[in-house]
Amino acid sequence: MNKALLLLVAAIAATGVRADTKLVIKGSDTLGAKLVPTLAEEYKAKHPGVSFEIAAEGSTTGIAAVIDGTAQLGMSSRRAKPTEMSAASAKGVTLKPIIVAYDGMAVVVNANSPIAKLSKKQVEQIFAGDITDWSAVGGKPGKISIYTRNTSSGTYSDWKDLAMNKRDYATSSQKMAGNEQIAAETAKNPSGIGYVGLAYIQAEGIKVVSIDGILPTKKTVQDKSYPYARPTFYYTNGEASGEAAKFLEFTLSDAGQKIAEKIGFVSIR
Repeated sequence: MNKALLLLVAAIAATGVRADTKLVIKGSDTLGAKLVPTLAEEYKAKHPGVSFEIAAEGSTTGIAAVIDGTAQLGMSSRRAKPTEMSAASAKGVTLKPIIVAYDGMAVVVNANSPIAKLSKKQVEQIFAGDITDWSAVGGKPGKISIYTRNTSSGTYSDWKDLAMNKRDYATSSQKMAGNEQIAAETAKNPSGIGYVGLAYIQAEGIKVVSIDGILPTKKTVQDKSYPYARPTFYYTNGEASGEAAKFLEFTLSDAGQKIAEKIGFVSIR
């Protein structure tokens, strides 16, 4: 090591300045559109040497990124599938889930819709395509427009499990890239229906429908009386280390969980 480089290293050590660290986080739109970017901004304010690359393209992409080593943290609104666990194992990767917040998938309709409540059975029948006209569930006559997430989304999978008895979606359903897109399309369409996470229920032009008389709230998600409540996760390759471990710790801290609650999630505490 030459003298100039030695002096530079010594100067960095003396001032406490370090080279920039980049944290790559990929996956779930439910977490990645609002919560994780907000956490990252707060974290960067206290750790100015850290930068973030956040890609919110669906839970499947987050788990895949951890498996192939292109992200330190994978955001997911569902648990890893057996096929993903096998793929990870084949590459020597140990997928570790960490619950970071709880969420409720809210059924939303256009704000001008007369529909205010549905039963679990009606929700299943609508999204599976058995019921195609609003008049069948007490609404004005008219074809139902169904908005869902795309197939890489953990919410797409969770909805099939929790709301549809694992049935296939109606062939007429329209796939959206994220929660915000579902809310926007439902707001524009008086015949629209979709599902979004709690962080997105305040969007203009939509309203939340009660399910068997129960609305998604902090209390009903915590006590699981709301039928479409679920945990959300970070995935890591084994124990997180370095900056990823620090950011994970911040997410789970009181400060991080307060941010989660402010955005609309339910704290793990």
